[in-house]
Amino acid sequence: MSDAMVSASLKPNLAEIEERLLGGTTQRRGEAVFARGEGCWLWDTTGKRYLDLTAAQGVAMLGHSHPVLSAALAKQAQTLIACPNFLYNDTRALFAAKLAEVLPAHLNHIFLANSGAEAIDGGLKFARLVTERTGIIATMRSFHGRTIGAVSMTWEPKYRKPFEPLLDVTHVPYNNLEKLDAALDERIGVVVLETVQGEGGVNVGEAEFLQGAEKLCRERGALLMIDEIQTGFGRTGKWFGHQHFDLQPDIICMAKGIGGGFPMGAIAYNDHVNTALYQGAHGSTFGGNPLASAAGLAAIQIYQDEKVIEHAAEMGELLFARLNATLLDRMIVREIRGTGLMVGIELREKAGRYIKMLMDDYGVLVLPAGSNVIRLLPPLIVTPDELEIGIQALAGVLPA
Repeated sequence: MSDAMVSASLKPNLAEIEERLLGGTTQRRGEAVFARGEGCWLWDTTGKRYLDLTAAQGVAMLGHSHPVLSAALAKQAQTLIACPNFLYNDTRALFAAKLAEVLPAHLNHIFLANSGAEAIDGGLKFARLVTERTGIIATMRSFHGRTIGAVSMTWEPKYRKPFEPLLDVTHVPYNNLEKLDAALDERIGVVVLETVQGEGGVNVGEAEFLQGAEKLCRERGALLMIDEIQTGFGRTGKWFGHQHFDLQPDIICMAKGIGGGFPMGAIAYNDHVNTALYQGAHGSTFGGNPLASAAGLAAIQIYQDEKVIEHAAEMGELLFARLNATLLDRMIVREIRGTGLMVGIELREKAGRYIKMLMDDYGVLVLPAGSNVIRLLPPLIVTPDELEIGIQALAGVLPA
């Protein structure tokens, strides 16, 4: 046996280690151990290359290892990593100012968190302080996260049932204004909506429903909170998904693309919400730390300088056109829907085995959205050629 083979045989089984120590709540996909990424591509420890049409679950909007983002993180890591928010920090201040540039003007107050679920929970606390009401309306097929507050609003019973009793949440059908109207009584302090339901199947909101929800909230003293965790930062072809519908929510919750792949979240809210807050009403040890702030500052600058969001809108139009031309006439395909670079391909059967085939046979990574939807969330920097690789892989696995 050669020295190289001996060395390889002594290497730890990294997948086994993760599964043994970290696998209690995680359903893995495949045996590959991923070690490197660049742009829209990932490489595993054997050197096999994969096209990542998931953007690491919608997070790596700028692709993997963007050189400007990586340089900003490295520079900040050598300067200052931790600075609590009871002390002022230069990088945090610059990031807040940059984020304010791209937010709708009426959302002129920001709280920095670490994740989407934390942003959701913080938004619920803010709404409670403003309205002094405990009732919440969310929608069927919604997904807002896994903390107790966020999972209370997440509709899928498998996520909710083991942890009941939860918060006082009423779920109404998505895009059904009549049901929302009937449920929005004096108990309700906040209505929480996605403009596109990601995990729920890439279901696109209707203008009549979303605008009607805003009108009802104004009439009845409830707040409108929009979950922009997956739809924010260019995913839909605009900075934020609610901008497609001319909404003016009281609160929006952000994460995923805000840091270009680095973990962070944020809440943005209007003057009305801000009047109810007080020192100590909410807090976060790590929220807005200098390292995350450097990532967010660099990411937004890249979005602007490289016209990433305009490119995403263009690539989204191309992707839908090519998917419709290539797949829509296949019996297995029920519908192709979405907006921007957020696409759901609904099948007439369960999608799991096709997702596995895409990874194993074609080296293409995609996501599920429910049991029978293949979801595409490519990095916003994806090229036409890379989209075509993914489309041809889908054509290869889905029966004609």
